[in-house]
Amino acid sequence: MKLETDNETLAENKVLILYILSKMNRPITNDNLLNLILKIRDMNYFYFKQFIVDLIENRYVVDYEKNGEIVYEITKKGRETLELTNDLLPGIIKLQVDSNFKENLRSLEDQASVVAEFTPNSETDFIVKCKIVEHNTVVFQVQISANSREQAKLICENWKKNSEKIYPTIIHMFTTDENQEQ
Repeated sequence: MKLETDNETLAENKVLILYILSKMNRPITNDNLLNLILKIRDMNYFYFKQFIVDLIENRYVVDYEKNGEIVYEITKKGRETLELTNDLLPGIIKLQVDSNFKENLRSLEDQASVVAEFTPNSETDFIVKCKIVEHNTVVFQVQISANSREQAKLICENWKKNSEKIYPTIIHMFTTDENQEQ
């Protein structure tokens, strides 16, 4: 995808983001929105971020902080624009979003209690956030730097698979005085 030259692809991707946000009944984090989009279409992370920035600058999407994370929601202006530009999105894409949306949203909600996500700072530097969320409140969070996308993915996978072991171990380490145990 050439960001500078393919205006149709640019518009289609922005409409896709608006379409997905219009289906949401609540704010969505950057990573969860990207994950929903990636299930429908292959999209470069940096292009995705540029699309989001453009949508925010045009006031089609609003971003704000919730529980220590930036979340996105479509605005009234965004909904009106989506109604006007809805035809730019091919029917097959809409069908994919509609048929996969409930399943993917349910999956995101199920995973909401144990969250692992990463964002790139550069090609060789990734920030990984591992969290435990209860009743929409972050009760535990650790942030780790990874040297590659593969390492960041591995950290996320290990957190999701082993958080029930890792979390108590970390809490024990923080709450135990080593000098008293000897």
